[in-house]
Amino acid sequence: MGIEIERKFLVTNDDWRAAAHAVIPMAQGYINDTAAMDSGAQKASVRVRIQGDAAYLNIKSRELGHTRQEFDYPIPVGDARDLLALCVGGLIDKRRHLVHHGGLLWEVDEFLGDNAGLVVAEVELQSADQAFDRPGWAGAEVTDELRYYNLALASHPYNRW
Repeated sequence: MGIEIERKFLVTNDDWRAAAHAVIPMAQGYINDTAAMDSGAQKASVRVRIQGDAAYLNIKSRELGHTRQEFDYPIPVGDARDLLALCVGGLIDKRRHLVHHGGLLWEVDEFLGDNAGLVVAEVELQSADQAFDRPGWAGAEVTDELRYYNLALASHPYNRW
């Protein structure tokens, strides 16, 4: 079983851009939506993602906080395109920028489309209590705020807040 320990922050300025060493275009959608999760009918999100020239099927448990079960499987890009057409809610379109800071890899997601204007930084940790150097551009922590989860953004995009 895969475990993801991740912290999420709103980005307050563009200072991270100078340190970004790669950018990955991403399109993703969900087979289920927040209603299925909120009702308890499902306990995990099922995501399809195309990132660059690769594609993945991802299953992530719904647990508030920084630690969740996560399973990620590579799939053919053609299958991912077909699955994206079956997704509920809107599709997430974003650019992921990779930034090294304080010995860790930060992923800065710059959202496009209906979520344009939202920029969120995530860092994956080895343990829930791992200390890390928080960059100056990482503002308010939103790890526990469900509306910033990509699943929620697909159903309730940032431009409707």
